[in-house]
Amino acid sequence: MSINPQELRYSKEHEWISAAEAGVATVGITSHAADALGDVVFVQLPEVGDSVTAGESCGELESTKSVSDLYSPVSGEVTEANEDVVSDPSLVNTAPFEGGWLFKVRITDEPADLLSADEYTAFISG
Repeated sequence: MSINPQELRYSKEHEWISAAEAGVATVGITSHAADALGDVVFVQLPEVGDSVTAGESCGELESTKSVSDLYSPVSGEVTEANEDVVSDPSLVNTAPFEGGWLFKVRITDEPADLLSADEYTAFISG
């Protein structure tokens, strides 16, 4: 079982989001999602300047097993996309909470249903 960092919050679509610094937060997928996907071979991220909406698809992750939508856990404007994971999609599997982050977003709206680490762990265990 993977350990979910306590300082992050989580969506039921298996994305994590950091606490916002100056209104900007980092988004990635959880190690649970990365394990379920298998070896990620292609990542399509939202572009800088794109508007994303909480709970809606904003990109795609393709693995040797399947293709999965990437959902934004919050609404806002994309301020940065992680080009390292575009060049080396395996970072999503090897370092989902570090170098395998996906994009940064300036938050305009945050849903109330984001989960704590403990709530997310219970969610994926249930």
